[in-house]
Amino acid sequence: MPSSEKKALSELKPGEQLVITDLAVQGTMRRRLLDLGFIPGATVTMLRKSPLGDPAAFSVNRTAIALRKEESYQIFGILTRQESG
Repeated sequence: MPSSEKKALSELKPGEQLVITDLAVQGTMRRRLLDLGFIPGATVTMLRKSPLGDPAAFSVNRTAIALRKEESYQIFGILTRQESG
């Protein structure tokens, strides 16, 4: 069952999905993330993590994008789909 608790994008496991509610990133990086589709209301799915856990690949707007933990810790949303298993 989906949770209505806010989670950081960095907390997702592969297969989990959330709807972005806000970004705590500022400056140029905020603009880049918004341009890539990390906007409030967008659905993001965790695809996979690298062997050491950083960076991780996410799907947003049918595009795979790798983000470092530095960025993904600052993107928050509501979990909509959990990993099945």
